[in-house]
Amino acid sequence: MTVVGARPQFVKAAAVSRALARTGGFDEIMVHTGQHYDDNMSSIFFEEMEIPRPRYNLGIGGGGHGAMTGRQLEQLERVILEQHPDLVLVYGDTNSTLAGALAAAKLHVPIAHVEAGLRSYNRRMPEEINRVLTDHLSDILFAPTETARQNLRLEGITHEGIHVVGDVMYDATIFYRERAREPSWFPDLSIEREAFVLCTIHRAENVDDPSRLQRILSGLRDADLPVLLPIHPRTRARIAESMIEVGANIVLCDPVGYLEMTWLEANCAVVATDSGGVQKEAYFHGKHCVTLRDETEWVELVSLGVNVLVGADSEKIRAAIVARAGKPTVPSVVYGRGHAAGKVAEVLL
Repeated sequence: MTVVGARPQFVKAAAVSRALARTGGFDEIMVHTGQHYDDNMSSIFFEEMEIPRPRYNLGIGGGGHGAMTGRQLEQLERVILEQHPDLVLVYGDTNSTLAGALAAAKLHVPIAHVEAGLRSYNRRMPEEINRVLTDHLSDILFAPTETARQNLRLEGITHEGIHVVGDVMYDATIFYRERAREPSWFPDLSIEREAFVLCTIHRAENVDDPSRLQRILSGLRDADLPVLLPIHPRTRARIAESMIEVGANIVLCDPVGYLEMTWLEANCAVVATDSGGVQKEAYFHGKHCVTLRDETEWVELVSLGVNVLVGADSEKIRAAIVARAGKPTVPSVVYGRGHAAGKVAEVLL
């Protein structure tokens, strides 16, 4: 039984589901908690992405962390009791991941965690709490890197269930790269390929703090490059409420689908983001990343020099964008060679 709750998890799960099908011997029951309701999560999403449809959609999203996780835990326990899975597979660091791991652990069902061992060492992030607890509950831990394995060992997780397999997001990037789609409205912007900043901002620490949001937008404005910012309605409302000035070079657009985002990542000059997944995708597409956070779980990217942490410092944001836009990155196999999902399937078999 695979538990997912957000669109990025479906992309990761799709890579593993394809590997499970190729390997054979599995009957996978996919359960979507509904944590992130997304208009793009319609029938066309599953068709275009070639993702198996969830057998269960629990429709649990919204509310506080405790209420959401509790409702998910209750419903996932019900599904486990109905289906009697041999193993529950979870991904990443969402409330859905923790709820799935807790439900399985209390019913004595083995747990496998993909993206185990990541640490930002910022306990104020709910994602950090979710991933730490899930790792300590899991029987099989699929670490994307050696750094992740070392993080687990430092916390006393040293059993034989740890496997360094690489990053399944790299598998997904390779698979969907040829299917990427230029947004229909992009030509109307008169922005040249390889000459714009692709930016995403969604973390509460940035969106809900008017001062931080103002400094981030100021840094983007002063970089003097076109900035394309797919923006969630909630973030747009925060900008309006706080009367934050958006520079003339910053183009706000609605959120885009995964295939369009893949195209934008592949065709931008540099990425600026507070997303964990987009940091890696930037690297997979050969782009430098300017991370609008004070820490990151993907420390390998910082060590490689392809990712720089700038927080909400306007001058650091401007300088990093100017210095890195259009510069090539150094290839590395730190996240594997695109065969992580196959290794996950082999271990599970």
